[in-house]
This record gives sequence, structure tokens and C-alpha cells, in this order.
Amino acid sequence: MKKRILYIVPHRLNRSPGQRFRCEQYLAFLEAEGFEICYSNLLSEREDKLFYQPGKLFQKLLIFIKSLFLRSYDVVRANRYDIVFIYREAIMVGTTFFERALKRTRAKIIFDFDDSIWLNDTSDGNQSLRWLKRPSKTATICKLADLVIVGNEYLANYARQFSKNVVIIPTTIDTNYHTNPQGYRSTEPVCIGWTGTSTTLKHFENIIPVLKTLKQRYQNRIYFKIIHNGVFEDPELDIKSTQWSLENEISDLLEIGIGIMPLPFDEWSQGKCGFKGLQYMSLGIPTIMSPYGVNKEIITDGQNGFLAITETEWLEKLCYLIDNSSARETLGQQGKLTVEEKYSINSQKYLYISLFKNVITQ
Repeated sequence: MKKRILYIVPHRLNRSPGQRFRCEQYLAFLEAEGFEICYSNLLSEREDKLFYQPGKLFQKLLIFIKSLFLRSYDVVRANRYDIVFIYREAIMVGTTFFERALKRTRAKIIFDFDDSIWLNDTSDGNQSLRWLKRPSKTATICKLADLVIVGNEYLANYARQFSKNVVIIPTTIDTNYHTNPQGYRSTEPVCIGWTGTSTTLKHFENIIPVLKTLKQRYQNRIYFKIIHNGVFEDPELDIKSTQWSLENEISDLLEIGIGIMPLPFDEWSQGKCGFKGLQYMSLGIPTIMSPYGVNKEIITDGQNGFLAITETEWLEKLCYLIDNSSARETLGQQGKLTVEEKYSINSQKYLYISLFKNVITQ
């Protein structure tokens, strides 16, 4: 008889980077191992657009009411499942009512998170509703879970305060999907690129002073591109802003000649799991990242990429790569090997599957 998993997630399939890289990529492997999967997401495509816009309070209230009914249904049917997998939280407000109710069912609970979600990092469109969040509920969910899966040691140290069963599985890349058949090409003008979402755009904006200096120095030898789900303009830099889409994801990334992942030095960044950088690296794109969170474990500075903290370091390392096409190729190839060996689905899938099998027998 097949074992059944109920996935409790905020977003629809292929919408959220975190969901894609933390759980969606493993669904086919779990099904091949005999698991039956039901995916219960809160937000539809239409609701998603409304939910992250400023205002729209009446529409958001309707979304919340619908979410209450959906999660109530999930609690009722949870007894028909062997595992309930919760990604980040069951519902978007501060209550743990649904996690507690799920704990009272026959299903084992797996809780997965990949950011410092015990901190309040509300999206720009929902700042007025910030008071409804209670990030400290993360500790309660850890206590309720039979297994906690996190993306790096920093997150694990937090979770271990509340759970005895914490396992680190890094955010992983599907190297069969993230692939570059033609290999990395060091073309000019060099494209310096960033990918992310509207909630992380503020991290990219921190490096704009460095990019302006680069533009003054290199003029038409370089250009800038960002891939995200919002709107961004900077007339001085003439940044190419591309709307993210699943259909064009890889081709858009392959335009990038140097991938960047700047982060501020704060508690939230310590929990980041590096998937922007991992995306670049998987395609052989030379990568520069801030050395926070798991980034300093992914990158060995100067061997498979670069780490940079200050504006001076960012400028020096970007200039070096712009001026040295052979260095771009070498670092890109070494970064790709790092992903294949340590941060690919193939490197982690057997551990991932074994955790699901083991938790049922606990």
C-alpha cells in the first residue's frame, strides 16, 4: 500500500523559488519510491498577484477566509495521510492553530524552512499588516514536528533549541534542468546579472553604487540585467529588467556573464541558503556572493567563485572578472563542479527520500 504525503505550502507549483528548490524538485523521486502526493497550496495565481500588492485589504480578507477553510479541510483529511509536510508555515498569520491540529492526527509532521523565518521580514506590499505576523511561532512548529529539515547550519542551530530531530539538506539544483549544452562563453559586452523576487530586490539595490562606478569605467563593455517578478528602472544604468518566467528561465540566466548575489550583513542573511548563486554556478556562470549564510560554505574564494563584503571588494573582483575572460571560464567551471558534487538533487535525493521513510517508522 502506498504511503501518502500531504504538502502544506503557500504557493502553487513552479511559483516560489524556495518551494521549487526545497521540495518540488523531489516530488518525482518520492513518487518513484511509491509515495502518493497531494499538494495543498493557499494562493492561486490571481490571489498571488493581489496578495503582494499594497492595500487591497478587502481582497486579502477574502483570501484569508478562504485559507482558513482550506487548512481546516487539510486537518480533517490529514488522518488519511502518513506524512504532513509543512513548508515554512500552515497559514500566513501568527497562529499555530493548524499546526497543533495537524499534530493531533495520525500523520507524522515534517517541517522545512530555508530562511530565518523567526524574524519579521514582511513583504513591501503587506507592511500595514505586519502586526498579524508572529515569527516566533517558528519555535512552536519545530517543537510540534517529528522531523525538521533546514538548509544550513545557522538554521539548524536555531531549530535544535526546540527539536531533537533536525537534519540539514542544502538547497539543491536540478542539474538536468539547469544545464548549458553549449558551455559557458566569455562574450563581450559582459552581462552582470542578478535574479530574485520583489522581496529580495532590496538586496540588489545595495550594490547599485558599485555598478555605477563600473559603468563609468567600462561604458559599453558591460551591461546589467535583472530577472525578477516585479518592475525596476534605473535610467542611469539602463538595466535590462526581465520578467521571470518558467519557460524562459534558463535562457534568461544564460545571458548572464557574471552572476551576483549581494546581501546585507544581518540576521536574516545568515539564514539564506544561496540558491541564487547556485543557479548561476550550475550553468557555469562565474559568481560573486556576500559571505553570509551558507554562501561562505558554497564558495571557496578565488577557487570556485568570489566572496565580497565591502564596496571596494565588490569593485575589485568584478573588475578582475570583466578584464579576464579566462578567469571567468575557470571559475565558472569550478563552480559548476561544486554544485554537481554537493548541491545537486543527485547528491541529496537518497538522503531526502530516506528521511521520509524513516519518519514514518518512528
